[in-house]
Amino acid sequence: MIQHTKASTHRHRRYSLAMEFAGQQLRRLIETHPDSFPMYTLAGKWVIGGETWTNWCEGFLGGQLWLLYGHTGDPYWRDQAEHHSRLIEHRKTDRSVHDLGFLFWPTWKRWYDLTRDEAVNAVVIEAGRTLALRFKERGGYLCSFVADESLFIDIMMNVGLIFYAAEQTGDAELMRIAERHCLTTRRYLVRGDGSTAHEGIFDTTTGEFLRQSTHQGWRGDSSWARGQAWALYGFATAYTFTRDQRFLRTAEACADYYIERTPLSGIPPNDWDEPNPALPYESSAAAIAASGMLDLAGLTPEPGRSLRYRDIALGILDTLTGPEFLAIETSGWEGILKHGIYHQRKGLGVDESVMWGDYFFLEALSKAMVNL
Repeated sequence: MIQHTKASTHRHRRYSLAMEFAGQQLRRLIETHPDSFPMYTLAGKWVIGGETWTNWCEGFLGGQLWLLYGHTGDPYWRDQAEHHSRLIEHRKTDRSVHDLGFLFWPTWKRWYDLTRDEAVNAVVIEAGRTLALRFKERGGYLCSFVADESLFIDIMMNVGLIFYAAEQTGDAELMRIAERHCLTTRRYLVRGDGSTAHEGIFDTTTGEFLRQSTHQGWRGDSSWARGQAWALYGFATAYTFTRDQRFLRTAEACADYYIERTPLSGIPPNDWDEPNPALPYESSAAAIAASGMLDLAGLTPEPGRSLRYRDIALGILDTLTGPEFLAIETSGWEGILKHGIYHQRKGLGVDESVMWGDYFFLEALSKAMVNL
């Protein structure tokens, strides 16, 4: 027990130091580039107004500011978090992307959880209703921004917004859409070994599933690490809303696959199946997985499995808070977490800091410190 207490105290200090460093980096970013939402760095410097594949991650900066307010209680972070949340409010009616969960869950949902202000909650609910408009009855899925026939594994991280809107309003149709999307994703993008495909392609006339594909991974039948992390986290979230055991089992299978394929450091490559990858790390996938596994540890009824997920998550955070990944000893680096990858194929944000990697890193740290 004494050793456990010492280890917990050491971890808490280590994680607190990482949060303090994050605060320094974020204060510099928002004061140097006010009202900007960079997505990735180039040689460690945030790219302002650079090329993006899609407009999906403005919520992660505000989300980090809310997390810092929760950690410190400093009103500076509260003011900045509210400001950066308001800057994206207009996106609540944006029908061009499948990423409204990424926009509004880290920001407006956190704001509502803190204040219980119904005007804030109304924004979250409206964003959920907007996302539900992407549903394709033939096929039974929320389509990606790419095309009507495209289903992304990433959407599992956004469908929670529809579940939430359904729960808040009692709208049975919203609940049906969210559940159907999860079941379709489970059937066609999650394989028997727990690995996941990035994309599924459907016949929009008949709803028939045609094939697995990818934009981010090595091949259509390979396993893109960030997509795997989206899946384990997203299905765990679906289970919290539905208590459908199928979703819990799927989340566990995806987590187990991640663990089995990843080195002891907890940090995967961009795609486990790519032979001789040029880069060994995709740190944002690890941060997402750590946060998702901390949730999953509290959901699974099996004590041994719960302990395993918690230990793996803490092991990932131990690695990420070391100087190889945390930029605390890297002079001039403007992000928080190094060795992330945005889009390897397009050469965007490769071996850099990425905004969602920083967000899920801070989220995982926040979750971990509550229970240390």
